[in-house]
Order: sequence, then structure tokens, then C-alpha cells
Amino acid sequence: MVPILGTIASSFDNTPAARGLIAGGYNLGENAQSNVIDYITFTTAGNAIDFGDLTSGRHAHGGNASSTRALFGTGQTSSVVSSVDYVTVATTGNGTNFGNLTQGRREVGGGVGSETRAIWGNGQGGSYDVYNTIDYVTIATTGNGTDFGDSTVARMSMQGFGSSTRGIWAAGAVAGGNPTSNVIDYITIATTGNATDFGDQTTTGVFCGASSSTRGVMNKLDYYDNRIEYVTIASTGNATDFGDAVVPTNGQYAASGSGKMILAGGITIDPTTTVNTIQVLTIATLGNATDFGDLTTSRYATGVTSNAHGGL
Repeated sequence: MVPILGTIASSFDNTPAARGLIAGGYNLGENAQSNVIDYITFTTAGNAIDFGDLTSGRHAHGGNASSTRALFGTGQTSSVVSSVDYVTVATTGNGTNFGNLTQGRREVGGGVGSETRAIWGNGQGGSYDVYNTIDYVTIATTGNGTDFGDSTVARMSMQGFGSSTRGIWAAGAVAGGNPTSNVIDYITIATTGNATDFGDQTTTGVFCGASSSTRGVMNKLDYYDNRIEYVTIASTGNATDFGDAVVPTNGQYAASGSGKMILAGGITIDPTTTVNTIQVLTIATLGNATDFGDLTTSRYATGVTSNAHGGL
């Protein structure tokens, strides 16, 4: 089964010339998983550029990064995997094996972490069980993941973003992918322990998200609903309307840097087509997304991260 959902997301801040990486994904037209890694520079709109390749084609995985190293963890290859690849963000080149997380799962929530720690939350196993597991690695070293704690609700396809101190996951799908949730959880990145309730999205569903150091922005992954919402990371409370994406799309993933957030790839419903579009918005200013450029190949359910996210 090829899931048509998105999770996974990443969080980002205002470093000049920040670089965003878009890795892997699935192309419906080719009926194939991708191992392609693209990159963009947030300050310069335009098409993505080839960076290198993952160790294998995968989709529905989660991206995390420090200012120097990007990690892409778990996902779907020929089976559900626990493996993590890494690259050096400032150079180009192929991924290298980092280690394994505590469970093999897909549609896991990445995008939460700091300069030293990368954290992934929840996801779906190969038997379609939905987990509440949170685990982490130390980015500067290689090795396997360690248990961090549990989220408040087991779910998959939930976004991640945060500041340097607080990580947030929002919404997602619960048992069997249906129904969906509107729950927003948060953790303190430097400690370990279970997640705490933050508030709610305005609607249940699957969202992708990214952030500056102060504001988290979430786009709904829905063929008929292009809403974008936001929260203030340092407080708790419900999400608020931000604006709209260019077109309703499922399976797009988000990243941010230099005060901007991109939405990469996805699937449109009429016709059912995998797209290569990249949209962009300014995180500090409420409003609609606009066109940024194109990926090198059309795909959805990519792993996306940046070397300048809100957790750095």
C-alpha cells in the first residue's frame, strides 16, 4: 500500500542563505520510490538543485538537522525501516548510514530538535499499528536511537517543528489512518519524558509544518482544503488561521529558513498527479503561499529539513 499522507516536517529560523534539503519520496506516474536529494537556498527563489542520493529509495520518512548535518530517518522502502541516513548540508553528496531508530515505522514526525539532538515522534508500523513512540539521537555522532518518551496520542503523519527548547507535533491520523486528530503535543528538547498537551488545530486532519524560533506554521494535507494555520511556540493554545496554500495538495512536506517556509511536492486530486511544485510563505507575516520553483523530479512524502530551523 502506498500511503497518500504527509507527516513530516521540519522547523527553521532566520540564518542568511539557509539551505533546505528535500530527500526521497514517491512518484505515482513512475510507481516508484525516489532516492534523490534536492536542495534549495531559502533566500533565492528558483528550481531545486540535485544534491546527491539516499542509500536507498524511501518515502514517508522524517528529516532533522543541525547547522552542519542533515538526517533522514525511518520510512518505507520495500518494507518499513528504522534506518537513518545522513549528509553534510554545506556540501553535496550521497547519504551515509547513521544507525537505526528504536522502531521501524513510516509517516513518522521529524522536524523536532536542536543543534545537538534530533527527535522523531510516532508513526505507523509494517502491520499498520500506530505508535506513540518518541526517540532521539545525538546528531554529531553516529549510532542508534534512544527512547525519549511517549506522545499523548498514538498517531501517524503528524508534523514536527519547534524552537531550540521546545518541540511540537500537531494533528495526524490515528488507528488505521482514520479517523484523524486535532491534538497538538509538545516536549522539552533537552530533557526526556512524555509529551504534554499544547492545544488543538482548528480541524482534525494531517498537516505539514515548519517554524521560525517563535512561530510554527502548519499546512493541511487535503485535496479539498488548502488552509494554513499557526501557533506561538513559547505559549500553549489552539492554532489560528494564517492563510492558504496555492492549491489544495496532499503529501507535501515543509521546511523553513531565512524567515521563509517552503511546501515541497505533493499530489493533486484532479487529475491524481504527483507534482514537483515548491511553494513559499513568510513566517512572520500572515498571508497566502506563492510559487518558489520546482523540484528536480515530481514526488510526494519526501523527507525535508534545513540547516537553519527554529530549533537551532
